[in-house]
Amino acid sequence: MFLLDWLLGRHHDKPQAAPAHAAPEVGPCAPGTSIRYSADLIEHLVRDHRSMLDCVGQISRAARSGRLDEAAPLLERFRTDLQGHLLVENVRLYVYLEHTLAGDPASHALMHEFRHDMDEIGKKVVAFLARYARLGEDPSLAASFTADLEAVGAALADRIRREEEVLYPLYAPVA
Repeated sequence: MFLLDWLLGRHHDKPQAAPAHAAPEVGPCAPGTSIRYSADLIEHLVRDHRSMLDCVGQISRAARSGRLDEAAPLLERFRTDLQGHLLVENVRLYVYLEHTLAGDPASHALMHEFRHDMDEIGKKVVAFLARYARLGEDPSLAASFTADLEAVGAALADRIRREEEVLYPLYAPVA
């Protein structure tokens, strides 16, 4: 339950141990929410990006070497990491930005564009992961896997670059 509380920015009267990656949340809540600014959120999300890109690289190397039995569990790890990242990003980043950028129409629209774009990319990645969930067991999947992985990896890398350069700088404490 603590993870859900942390994701939602809820605080309790009695002290609780925070996750190792969570810095104290400071300042007022985003308007209309109980979500506070977290000084290390962006650092946490960037670490997730590096870890996911590294995992995609490991999957690619395994697949190119014909070691699909190694690629399959890495795909599962990637799926789990991606889901966790998207959950944190959706609750901690997007909900916070939705409320704190409400008075800045241009930034608010940009954030919505990013969110919509991520929904579309997420659907494609989830479809890719579902298609290749049995990669280690079904050799017929090998023929298209590497090309599909390259396309997913390229889309993910581009998305990550844009998030880190454009979206993440919008995350700031409530004034």
